[in-house]
Amino acid sequence: MKIEIVLADNHAILRQGLKSLLEKDEEITVIAEAENGAEAVELIKTTKPHIVIMDLMMPRLNGIEATRQIKAIDNTIKIICLSMYSEKKFVFEMLKAGASGYLIKDSAFEELALAIRAVVKNQSYISPQVADYLVEYVRTSESALEKEEIQFLTTREKEILQLLSEGKTSKEIAGVLNISSKTVESHKKNIKEKLHIDNNADLTKYAIREGIISLYQ
Repeated sequence: MKIEIVLADNHAILRQGLKSLLEKDEEITVIAEAENGAEAVELIKTTKPHIVIMDLMMPRLNGIEATRQIKAIDNTIKIICLSMYSEKKFVFEMLKAGASGYLIKDSAFEELALAIRAVVKNQSYISPQVADYLVEYVRTSESALEKEEIQFLTTREKEILQLLSEGKTSKEIAGVLNISSKTVESHKKNIKEKLHIDNNADLTKYAIREGIISLYQ
């Protein structure tokens, strides 16, 4: 049986190139592609892949939140993050969300193949480029990280925070999430209270600092 994979990345050229490389391996097939985290979450409900190869920074829903939601739906699906970001905090948050692997985008394709075969065997795979300082980060930062305000936001609040930070209005967010504008405003109020932030500009700065969105999407 082939290893079935969903690719989630907002860059079509990267998805196409990655699919071409992966399908040269007779044991692997790419069954679907997603251009953002929300689409990836919806896709896994119908495709049920073995693995999702997930970018970290995507519009609509970032890779960390998408991973968390996918694992909540089906914990057997493995997530490998393939990202340009090697910052320790992002790696830690992705693994904490449920990812089984984390690779940097400039890794050799052979390393991705190794990661795929590791995670289907219920093993983990962390790129050597980040593994050493990730260990140090976990040793020194885990207790402080647990106290950060972002930990107290609900899944819906995190979705709305990302959409707000991407410049969407309350009406647009309501349309994307199929909820009322009044509900969006209620969530915005809760987000600002929990983060101790009183304007959208500072919310955007916070989202960029915490890796919820990127300046380079």
